[in-house]
Amino acid sequence: MKKIILAAAAMAMTFTATAQDFVKVDKSPMDAAYYPAQAPKRAFAKTDEQKAALQPQIRVLYGRPSMNDRAIFTATDVKDSGITKYGEKWRLGANESTEIMLMRDAMIGGKELKAGRYTMVVVPQENEWTVHINSENDGWGNFSHNAEMDLATVKIAVSMEEESLENLSMTMFSPSEDIVHLKMGWGKYRAELPIALL
Repeated sequence: MKKIILAAAAMAMTFTATAQDFVKVDKSPMDAAYYPAQAPKRAFAKTDEQKAALQPQIRVLYGRPSMNDRAIFTATDVKDSGITKYGEKWRLGANESTEIMLMRDAMIGGKELKAGRYTMVVVPQENEWTVHINSENDGWGNFSHNAEMDLATVKIAVSMEEESLENLSMTMFSPSEDIVHLKMGWGKYRAELPIALL
């Protein structure tokens, strides 16, 4: 009986030890882009007016893959010729589906979207990206993307810059009142998605 109790205790300790292991750091860590950019630090604002100006309007959560000397886009099916093929769905990042959270109602691609959480899927082409804003949440990559759940679809121009970004990067800025541009860049590719806050 003593042996059975000792064996059970040893097994329980083994399960407890493995249950407490931390997951290793991902190669493509998750990051967040906010509008306004300093919104996460609003608690440090000195006045109510400053706090109000820093209330978050939009947040994007995305995985930040690195290039690692790879081509980003490819036109062929040749393995390892690029990370993503032109004309195919891309999660706009790595790992979990890229999420955009609107804290206000907004207009994207001529469609009104209520404040809430959405996913973003991109279909890249050489000179433009087609961005799909979808009501499906908490997916992995673009595998759960169901086009019937797209709420807005917009084509945006892609440009090439001199500077190359090793990691996929996103930021937001406002060129005019209540208009926010979500700027996306990786390698030398740059694209901007306009969002009108209502």
